Amino acid sequence: MKLAARLVASVAALTFAAPVLAQTAEPVTVIHAGTILAEPGKPALSNGSVIVRGRTIEAVQSGFVDVPGAKVIDLRNATVLPGLIDSHVHLSGLDDRFQSRLLAATRDNEDEAYTALINARKTLLAGFTTVRDLGGDPRLVLSLRDAINAGELVGPTIISAARMVSVSGGHGDPRNGRNRDGAAAAANPGNVCNGADDCRRAVREQISAGADVIKIAATGGVLSNVPGGLNQQMMDDEMQAVVATAKTFDRKVAAHAHGVEGVNAALRAGVSSIEHGTFTNDETFRLYKQTGAYYVPTLIAPAAALADGQRGALTAAQFEKAKLAAGNAEKSFARAIREGVKIAFGTDTGVSPHGRNAEEFALMVRNGMNPTLAIRSATVDAAELLGVSARLGTLVPGKEADIIAVAGDPTSDVRLLENVGFVMKRGKLIKLDGKPQLTVAD
Repeated sequence: MKLAARLVASVAALTFAAPVLAQTAEPVTVIHAGTILAEPGKPALSNGSVIVRGRTIEAVQSGFVDVPGAKVIDLRNATVLPGLIDSHVHLSGLDDRFQSRLLAATRDNEDEAYTALINARKTLLAGFTTVRDLGGDPRLVLSLRDAINAGELVGPTIISAARMVSVSGGHGDPRNGRNRDGAAAAANPGNVCNGADDCRRAVREQISAGADVIKIAATGGVLSNVPGGLNQQMMDDEMQAVVATAKTFDRKVAAHAHGVEGVNAALRAGVSSIEHGTFTNDETFRLYKQTGAYYVPTLIAPAAALADGQRGALTAAQFEKAKLAAGNAEKSFARAIREGVKIAFGTDTGVSPHGRNAEEFALMVRNGMNPTLAIRSATVDAAELLGVSARLGTLVPGKEADIIAVAGDPTSDVRLLENVGFVMKRGKLIKLDGKPQLTVAD
């Protein structure tokens, strides 16, 4: 009797287990593509299929294959390529500089959090499935990062720098330009340091807050409300201390740098990337090649800042620096192309409006970059800079299914990337036929 009871119990367990197994089976999606840029910079595949199982790519192969039970997405009139990566954004903050200044005294971190979520959604729908947020309130951005990674919210994968490490009075000191009460409220910001030892402390504080990467203000910046130009602000020994400390925690360092002396000092210190790189000389390009550092040009940012200044949305100090920077970034970028410098796509979006990141491509091509290499800079090369090449940047089996598509051939007309019609993030359909498919995680 006991044996019979055990057999009945076993059959019952199997009966109830079968539907559970069926429900947890990973969904399969097959994308039929007219052209597949599996690895931008290498030959494309015509009339092929991308098979996605769950959140990863299972296969990329010739022909329009059928998989029993799979969902089929017809993109035979489109070019399919890896999700785009923007190496320099700021997700929090309003796009409109006028509104930002007018409402600054009324907005709390809670307001900024909702704004960041909206900006993240715009960014993802524009085809940017991964971003590096280089400076903002740490808890705000890191909470958004973690919620997206957990599948609770829809947005791009976020790699965050927490707050930018800056010297007192430098670009990134939140007390700059404030009245006494405002400066007192921002007293003892953990990102501000003076001297090599103190800068080590500031790096450790950002890592403690959850930073994936460290950002420093090597030079002045356009939008800090303090006169003094765009010259070097952080001393050589301070930069060296930052890089050495970050290395002990296996973190890369990105250097905000406009003035040539600051750019060169940051490269000598061993940073992984130069952000903006507005002014350069012969030594700059020698150092790029010697160190292997990436250049993240953010060409769209100076133009956006200058336009804001011309319509009165910047302070006098900011406008003067915007005029100083305008045009020089494009000259440095054009030479970087000729010199063979490693370039990773980045926009400084937040200075320019969110969701329009792809407008950077046209500026890159206008200043001498081949369209295919411009696309590679936002996929393969950006993935390498961000340290995520093992799972992102190309469409190969085993990597995350971050996939976009555009009508036509973006290697012939790079501006097609300004109108991405299809977005998939980790196997989830985000946008199809130009229409959003998800507003919250399913």
